[in-house]
Amino acid sequence: MGQGLDLFAAASAEGAWSVAEVTRRARAVVEAGLPLLWVRGEVSGFKRWQSGHWYFALRDRTAQLRCVMFARENRRLPESPADGTQVFVFGRPTMWEEKGEFRLTVLELLSTEAGGLWQVALEKAKAALLRDGLLDPARKRPVPLYPRRIAVITSPDAAALGDIEAVVTRRWPLAELVLIPTRVQGDGAEAAVCAALASLGRVPGLDVAIVGRGGGSKEDLWTFNSERVARAVAAAPVPIISAVGHEADVTLCDLVADLRAPTPSAAAAAATPDRVEVLEHLAHLGARLSRGLASRADLVRERLDRSLDDLEAAMALRLERYRHRLAAASGQLDALSPLKILERGYAVARDGEGRVLRRVAQFPAGLRFRLRVSDGEVPARVADA
Repeated sequence: MGQGLDLFAAASAEGAWSVAEVTRRARAVVEAGLPLLWVRGEVSGFKRWQSGHWYFALRDRTAQLRCVMFARENRRLPESPADGTQVFVFGRPTMWEEKGEFRLTVLELLSTEAGGLWQVALEKAKAALLRDGLLDPARKRPVPLYPRRIAVITSPDAAALGDIEAVVTRRWPLAELVLIPTRVQGDGAEAAVCAALASLGRVPGLDVAIVGRGGGSKEDLWTFNSERVARAVAAAPVPIISAVGHEADVTLCDLVADLRAPTPSAAAAAATPDRVEVLEHLAHLGARLSRGLASRADLVRERLDRSLDDLEAAMALRLERYRHRLAAASGQLDALSPLKILERGYAVARDGEGRVLRRVAQFPAGLRFRLRVSDGEVPARVADA
C-alpha cells in the first residue's frame, strides 16, 4: 500500500473539513490518478451555451459521466452531436469544485460511425444538396472559351493566388483578374466566402469565377464542405470553377461547382485558353480559308467559263433565228413592195404634188403628171380630147 492519507491534515480547528477543501482535494486526487483517456458513450442532455461551450452527459446502460467541451475545442468540429449519438471522446477527468461533480473536460470528440462527425455532417449536407437537385450534372454551366474578366475568390495571402496569376498571365494575358479577398478557414470563413460569392453579381462584365485555396487538413478545408457555402456556389450568377486543396481533396463546393479542378493552377488553366494553341488554330484556319477561297475561285472561274460558252452558243442560236425571221419578213415585204408590182408591168401616176392618181376623173385634159415605172419616172400630159 502507498502512503496513507492523513484524514486530519487539512482539518480546521474544529476537526472538520470545509466543503471547498474536500472538493479541492478530490480534484487533486482524480487528476493525479486518472490520465487523459478515451471514453465511449451516448450523448445525452446536450446544451450549447451562449459562450459557445458544450455541456452534455455520456452514458451507457449503467452509468453516466458529465462532460464539458469548451468553445476553443468544439469550434473545430463541423457540427454538434445530437442526443443519442454514439461518440468517442478524449478528455481529462476532473472535479467541478463549484458543484462537487465528477466530470470529463473533452478535448476531442468523434462519432463512432466511419469518418466521425466530419463524415456524418458531410453526408447530411450532401443529401440535402442532392435532394434539391444541386448535384445534378445537367445544371452545370459551360465555362466560356475566351473569358475577358475572371474573378478569384481566395485569401489575398494564399499561394493559390500567385499560382492562378502566373498561369493566366502565361496562357491568356488578355484576361483581367479581379480578386475578391476572403477568409478561407477559421472563424467567420463560411460567412466571408458566402459574401464573396454573393458579390459576383456586382462585378460588371464578369465571365467566370475561381473559388479555391491550397491544401490543408480536413478542418482547414471544412469551410468548403459547408452546405451554406455550397448553396452560395450554386446560386452564383456566373460559372464557378472550384479548386480546393489538392487533387485527392473533394469538397461539396467541388461537387456543386460548374467545373472542378484538382488544384488552383489547374483551375486557371481550365478557365483560359492557351494563346499559343489559339494562334496555331487561327493560322490553321487562315490556311484552310485561303485554300477554300482559292478552290471556290477556281470553281467560280470554271462556272463562268462554261456560262460564257453557253451564252455565246445561245446568242449565236438566237441571232441565227432572228436572221431567218428577218429574211422571211424581208421576203414578205419585198413581195408586197410597189416596185415589185411595177416590175410586173404596172405604173403609178402622180401629180405635181406627189399624190397618186387613181381615177379617170383625176386626169383632166392638159394635166401634167409623172408616171412611175419600174426603172424610173416618165413625165406625161393628158392629151386634149
